[in-house]
Amino acid sequence: MEFIGRTAELKRLKKELSSNEMRVTLIYGRRRVGKSELVKEAIKGSDIKSIYYECKQVTEASNVQSICDIISESFRLPKLGYTSIEDLLNYVFTLSKDDNLVFVLDEYPYLRENVKGMDSIIQSLVDKYRDTSKLKLIILGSYVDIMKSLLEHSNPLFGRVDLVINLKQMDYYESAQFYPDMSDEDKVRIYSIFGGIPYFNRLIDDRKSVKENIIDLIASPGARLENEVSMYLNAEISKIVNANEVFYALSRGFSRYSDILSQSHVSSGPTLVDVLDKLIRMEVVEKTAPINDEDNKRKSGYYICDNLSLFYYRYIFKYSSQLQIMDSDVFYDKYIADDFAKSYVPHKFEEICKQYLIRQNKLGEISPVIEKIGKYYYDDPKTHTNGEFDVVTQDEKGYVFYEAKFRKKKISKEIINEEIHQVQRTGLNCYQYVFFSRAGFTEAETDTVKHIDLAQIYR
Repeated sequence: MEFIGRTAELKRLKKELSSNEMRVTLIYGRRRVGKSELVKEAIKGSDIKSIYYECKQVTEASNVQSICDIISESFRLPKLGYTSIEDLLNYVFTLSKDDNLVFVLDEYPYLRENVKGMDSIIQSLVDKYRDTSKLKLIILGSYVDIMKSLLEHSNPLFGRVDLVINLKQMDYYESAQFYPDMSDEDKVRIYSIFGGIPYFNRLIDDRKSVKENIIDLIASPGARLENEVSMYLNAEISKIVNANEVFYALSRGFSRYSDILSQSHVSSGPTLVDVLDKLIRMEVVEKTAPINDEDNKRKSGYYICDNLSLFYYRYIFKYSSQLQIMDSDVFYDKYIADDFAKSYVPHKFEEICKQYLIRQNKLGEISPVIEKIGKYYYDDPKTHTNGEFDVVTQDEKGYVFYEAKFRKKKISKEIINEEIHQVQRTGLNCYQYVFFSRAGFTEAETDTVKHIDLAQIYR
């Protein structure tokens, strides 16, 4: 299986593995984001011996016995008789006194849950062998809250971790490498559904249509990912009912705190705050504020930033009963097709365009360099209304306005002038206007109006 993307993370991890000293690495990120594959790829490119163990939700003794079996097999040793994790880890640290050794504890929270003082055990061994061992200890975990807690000042491991990787979803560009034979338009559509999770993207069949992939993977009874979102949330959240209420409100476009509270059936404001905070820490919901009023809590909004979760709650969760009794093609045509084409994908296209700008900015292709990117809040004095522009950037010269159109028709000069007039009417002073278009443009660029088409986004 070809390893795709993660160039920067792979480089950082390989650097740690090449060190001639002890190194402790902590890698965390949501389920299915590719943590294990990243580590396996880094190890595969190295000639260092390795012990890879995926912790299980069993007793300390069972986990210890499993690790002993792996070590005995890997090093062709007689059966090891350790019964405590502390004694076993002490042995692992001594194994690497002369030679480099990689020791991976995948799904570490499971082991931590069943071994009292597990963090302290590792801390004491790291301190004991810091100057004499060449062990490369890598700790992985999908429970983001628990993994982040290992880095807190109050945790025994504080100050002992040399490298931290918070592995996030891939952007639209890296994700598209999983389905290279699709058209650029369909790459936008597929990313809008499955996002940047490698596990999901490996399931995409780029010989099939977008509709066929949707039906095969999520929009049919027994589909591979039909229950993926609910299982993930159930594993992380104790009161799933409240999370379902919040997600359903967000999927319908309610983003303000007061609107979410009124549209959901969450019992109270404090409960809603707790649910939103949890979803934000899980990195499936994000809280954003306009770049021109970042400290104004009343103008902040909450949005589902995980594409599969958004698709699931917008179409599958809402119509789950119908899904079970209808033909899949009929279900798709009745409940998904129209809204997906006219509203869902155009909205997600804006996010792809934003990712494109960030990607180009990091590559040094945008000058002046973008310093802020996001929504811009405005008041229209003539119509006595207010609202937000979805993508605006700020740099040393001022503001740049962006508009993304995922339409079949080319963007005309009239549409561009209309958009510019609307922006100027609100008082937003931009020195440049940039338009993204699925179908291209009818007129040439000017000094103040720039064009970006799909081919350029995926180039």
